Amino acid sequence: MLRAYVLHHRPFRESSVILNMLVDGIGRVDAITRLGSGKRSIKSIVQPFQPLLVQFNNQSEHKSQGLRNIKQLEAAAPAMPLAGDSLYSGFYLNELLVRLLSVEHQGESLFVEYHRALVALAGEFNAASLRYFELALLKELGALPSLAVDVQGEPLLATSHYRFLADEGFLPVLQSSSGAFTHSKGVLEGGMLIALNEHKLTALQLNQAKGLMRYLLTPLLGNKPLLSRQLFANNKGKQS
Repeated sequence: MLRAYVLHHRPFRESSVILNMLVDGIGRVDAITRLGSGKRSIKSIVQPFQPLLVQFNNQSEHKSQGLRNIKQLEAAAPAMPLAGDSLYSGFYLNELLVRLLSVEHQGESLFVEYHRALVALAGEFNAASLRYFELALLKELGALPSLAVDVQGEPLLATSHYRFLADEGFLPVLQSSSGAFTHSKGVLEGGMLIALNEHKLTALQLNQAKGLMRYLLTPLLGNKPLLSRQLFANNKGKQS
């Protein structure tokens, strides 16, 4: 059986559901399963953030629709205890995966990264774990610029500053005598880029890293807004 998580689910006919799943070693899989009833019902485990073990049928009557049939499904461990900001962040990760991964063609390497992000969020909310998962996702999609060298092939330097050029990479920015450019829009600290690549972001680097990740993801997501971001913003508004 394969390790898996449910990213999203929706009803199918009277007693079944369609599951968008992230499966270890495969990537995104869309599948149909019966919920069952009584003590045999699996309704409680076909939920986001529940570690699962799954086995698929080799044949599926819905194969032409890109859907597999599930032969066996069971809980692998207790559900990840996400709450508050961590819960909204988990929904954000799920929405990214559903929106950006093609069925069974992308995401083979993302299961461990996703699981690691959920474990981190279950401990306490930490924005860095989101940035590292976004980094892995962009790499899987072939949309991550080099975080090792600049557009000239020179190693990125912690003491230098850079501007991102689409389809090229990071271009060194000459420092003025006053150093006023340091906080200019679009100028990134070399130290942040290196720390992002090495999974060593500091609290002071998180906002700049968030801006870069959002900039890189926007062309892939298109104009349709992310519902998880709206939920997060609405929740913050109620708390303030």
